[in-house]
Amino acid sequence: MSVDLKEAHTVIAVDARVAPEACLTMAEVRHGVDALDRALVVMLAERQRYMDAAARIKPSRDVVHDDARIEDVVSKVLAAAGPAGLSPAIAEPVWRTLIDRCIAHEFGAWDRTRA
Repeated sequence: MSVDLKEAHTVIAVDARVAPEACLTMAEVRHGVDALDRALVVMLAERQRYMDAAARIKPSRDVVHDDARIEDVVSKVLAAAGPAGLSPAIAEPVWRTLIDRCIAHEFGAWDRTRA
């Protein structure tokens, strides 16, 4: 399997924006949120490609869903959230939903690679 180096080395560009604490207008707030959303899309696409890799590597469909790994990921996210200033009330449900959707994607990818 060949790897497209452009895809393998994605650079995340975030538009110049005013820091949240310095915003004086809703236009500045919205510009910052929109810039971050674009960066998050690129990062989530990369995460999805890791799920594609996991589907390719895992020997059995039975190991796609791994409760211990889910809890490990959530625990790591919550540990990083506090120092970053992210509320656990946002972090935990967002990551649990992300993980759920990534597992669903991985099942589909696993099935496609074995079809």
